[in-house]
Amino acid sequence: QVQLVESGGGLVQAGGSLRLSCAASGRTFSSSSMNWFRQAPGKDREFVASVSWTGRAAYAESVKGRFTISRDNAKNTLYLQMNSLKPEDTAVYYCNMAADWGHGTQVTVSS
Repeated sequence: QVQLVESGGGLVQAGGSLRLSCAASGRTFSSSSMNWFRQAPGKDREFVASVSWTGRAAYAESVKGRFTISRDNAKNTLYLQMNSLKPEDTAVYYCNMAADWGHGTQVTVSS
């Protein structure tokens, strides 16, 4: 059974930065594609970024150029560096591997 535990969320002013982490256990992390999703109040969960097991990254248009996804296979950890944050980035951010999800970490960006 896969366990995914997110951390690093918080309250930040617009223009600020946060770094999210997702610690994974229970499956071969290094051979799995990993994703970040987010869900704002009253909205559907949406894709944010992904990174393949080879390190190839993809981003939603809304975060391209501001967010960077990365992984450390030695530590079984996924990261999301978020810069130039905007109030519309406010959401619960979830780590995802295949059918497994973490419980999420809250990111709040004040204007």
